[in-house]
Amino acid sequence: MATSSEHKNAIWIFGDQHRAQALSCNGDPNLTTPNLDRLSSEGQNFERAVCGFPLCCPFRGSLLTSRYPHEAVPGHEYPLPEGMPTIADVFNDHGFDTAYFGKWHLGGFQEREGRAAKMIIPPERRGSFNTWVGYENNNSQWDCWVHGGEGSDAFHHRLPGYETDALTEMLIDYIRKQGEARKSGQGRPFFAALSVQPPHDPYVAPEPWMARHNPAQLIMRPNVPPVARIEAEARRELAGAYAQIENLDWNVGRVRQALVEAGLDLDTHIIFFSDHGDQHGSHGQFRKTAPWEESLRIPFIVGGLQPRYEGRSGRPNAVVNHVDIAPTTLGLCGIDAPEWMRGHDYSGVRLPGRPQAVMPDSAFIQSVIPTGHGDSIDRPWRGIVTREEQPWQARWKYVILEGQPWLLFNLSEDPYELVNLAHNTRYRTERARLQERLSEWLADTGDAFDMPKI
Repeated sequence: MATSSEHKNAIWIFGDQHRAQALSCNGDPNLTTPNLDRLSSEGQNFERAVCGFPLCCPFRGSLLTSRYPHEAVPGHEYPLPEGMPTIADVFNDHGFDTAYFGKWHLGGFQEREGRAAKMIIPPERRGSFNTWVGYENNNSQWDCWVHGGEGSDAFHHRLPGYETDALTEMLIDYIRKQGEARKSGQGRPFFAALSVQPPHDPYVAPEPWMARHNPAQLIMRPNVPPVARIEAEARRELAGAYAQIENLDWNVGRVRQALVEAGLDLDTHIIFFSDHGDQHGSHGQFRKTAPWEESLRIPFIVGGLQPRYEGRSGRPNAVVNHVDIAPTTLGLCGIDAPEWMRGHDYSGVRLPGRPQAVMPDSAFIQSVIPTGHGDSIDRPWRGIVTREEQPWQARWKYVILEGQPWLLFNLSEDPYELVNLAHNTRYRTERARLQERLSEWLADTGDAFDMPKI
């Protein structure tokens, strides 16, 4: 075990079903997110980040382990494999205190057996965090039950008020205790995660935030079709989702103020992201599991510390994926990722003192086991999203079904994905190149999938 006073702290803050486009700093005119806008301005906004598999459980498995869904959590309500190491194990081994607050969704509970909020995750299945207060799944923001502890110290109770506010209060209390320990000379570096369900449906937030959004006045994305029932549902749900996001933004501000008051603000990285997005009517679709931008792309902002002196700011040309988040977080804290982690460490993009390895040219995306839920893609798919390696090159997305090309978009000229080129002979050379790169991803990760013949 290694400890070091120079290690920085790190905090994850992430919501559920929050698409990348739904931040004012990312260009959405329908909401205001001043605290996240500030985090973006001071830090690095990886505006092309993707979630790898746009579904709660698979993303969370890859987030914690830096392994792809087919290697860890392949579908909805599948558990994190017993004994699989997590990022908390690495931080623990380096002398950090580790804490997790909020939604887990890695216990493998089947909703048909009852309400997942009442399931108790056994201590040995909590990812090795020193402190763990959470729940399996909830979907009821004013009736959120959390549990933790073990033996005579075990507890299970209902949170007061709105979920995001109450869970944030837990993290703030943890920060205060870390600050007190630091002042007494007993402190050690820490890694903490705050996982909240909003802006997941049901799309309802506390009244002050709901009052800010009139569905009829929202500006819709150009790829929401002019179909009355689709637009009406999208407007109604978006108004609530925007309210939830603004509430989450307010809570991010509360966390930053708590760090200032605890004397930890200049020593703590804040990493903000989401597990996946939400179609909200784009392409006539709703919810997640789809490879379109609204479902696939997530916010990913790395900020904190003293930005002028200790970190670069900007919008990097990188396609951060779910498996990259754990290695990057470790790197920000001066720890090299272990060999069993699959992802790329992007900490050198943020910190001048960290090595900058060659960025991956693309991100590998998957739907391994479909959920079969309404408003979902009901068959497996694989794909890649590329980055421009030169300014004149395009960004591409290529997605296949089993044995069949499905989607091909030039994201540089068609960011709303209105023109599918997958079956256009004019683009056969580009399709073949992307097909070959996707085949390499499948081979490199040991993913068996029936590639199409083209």
